[in-house]
Amino acid sequence: MNKNLFRIVLIAALFFLVFACNKASNSISTGNTTTTEETVIKDFANNTAIPQYSGLTNAAVSLNGAIITLSSSPTDANLLAAQTAWKNTRHAWEQCEGFLFGPVEDNDYDPNTDTWPTDYTQLDSLLASSNNLTTSDVSNLAQSLRGYHPLEYIIFGHGDGRTAAELTPRLLTYASSLSGDLLYNNIQPLYQSWTSAPTNYIQQVLTAGSGSTKFPKRQDLFLAIVGAMSDICNEVGSEKMYEPFINKDSTITESPYSGNTLSDFKDNIVGLQNVYLGLNGGTGIKDLVASKNKNLDNQIQAQITAAVNSFSNITVRYEVAIYTQRTQVQAVMTQLSNLKDLLDNDLKNFVTQYVQD
Repeated sequence: MNKNLFRIVLIAALFFLVFACNKASNSISTGNTTTTEETVIKDFANNTAIPQYSGLTNAAVSLNGAIITLSSSPTDANLLAAQTAWKNTRHAWEQCEGFLFGPVEDNDYDPNTDTWPTDYTQLDSLLASSNNLTTSDVSNLAQSLRGYHPLEYIIFGHGDGRTAAELTPRLLTYASSLSGDLLYNNIQPLYQSWTSAPTNYIQQVLTAGSGSTKFPKRQDLFLAIVGAMSDICNEVGSEKMYEPFINKDSTITESPYSGNTLSDFKDNIVGLQNVYLGLNGGTGIKDLVASKNKNLDNQIQAQITAAVNSFSNITVRYEVAIYTQRTQVQAVMTQLSNLKDLLDNDLKNFVTQYVQD
């Protein structure tokens, strides 16, 4: 072989090698991922959903205990303990909203506990009435008079200014019944609906594609999970943040009495992040996506991180930020919109294309 021909062959070989390696690095595997899908499902149920609902239940037990203690001994120290327990329960609840599907919606546990804003007129009218306020009575009230936010109003007051001396026997009775209704009629049954008969929802999840009546195909479950992730982006960015922002009305924020609104928002998106990445050493949806399309996984992880981090640019309560930090608030809503678009389009299309069963 002459030198020129040798050089041509060598160059051609090197070009082919580089092209092939580059193509391989950007290729999408089309192999069988049944094991990966089943592992993601199992770990979502056992490492993310159940531990999160268990943590929420434990937090609600602590909150109920703190409210009972406050009712029997209304001191400022006991009030502070109740306020802390309320925030801890909200933290757990809001992260669970990252997978808001199943019994939490089917059995109205979400609207029964987290309807906002509170109805001031009805709330004041109820407190001024002679109506009984047992836990049973509270469970039959309108949803705007049950759950976290009427309880928030009682123990925090307007603008987190409540003192123990302001807590009348009527307020304390209502607070005790609200926390009892929250725990016994909603949060405990929500956890039990996942773990126990007759609902035993975890089995519907674990048997997706292999006997589940809720999810005849594994794809159905993955689309439900991704749909819940998208929904929480929309709920936070286009509803919870947007409505007070566009109306410049701090009274319609989610948790205005405690000033916990911004934490509520961020915890929602952290809950979404937990689902995508996986918790407690388990796999997440990221593992399935990365096995097929690493570039897409990188994009999703980067956008989730950007959305979570954007909340840190708001340095005052959301009730104040809608007036004084509007640019930062708008930036967060933009990040959430970008994340929602990525989930609705790329991730849903990924599931539709690759989860075939």
